[in-house]
Amino acid sequence: MSKPLRITIDPAVCHGKPCIRGLRYPVENVLEWLASGMSIEDILADYADLERDDILAVLDFAAKLAHTKRIDRLAA
Repeated sequence: MSKPLRITIDPAVCHGKPCIRGLRYPVENVLEWLASGMSIEDILADYADLERDDILAVLDFAAKLAHTKRIDRLAA
């Protein structure tokens, strides 16, 4: 059995931003909540339709985006 797709991109939902399971919870919002100090448990308590695996998928998605081989400085 395959794992459900947790992070979706749909042009009709949140202007095509990556969201959790097609719901209107953009990945960037969840990352901002975590960065502000909210715990996974805090988020789940505030948003009953989210699941722990959704939050973990957001973190995994962000980690994959952060992988870079190198960053070149642009000429000014």
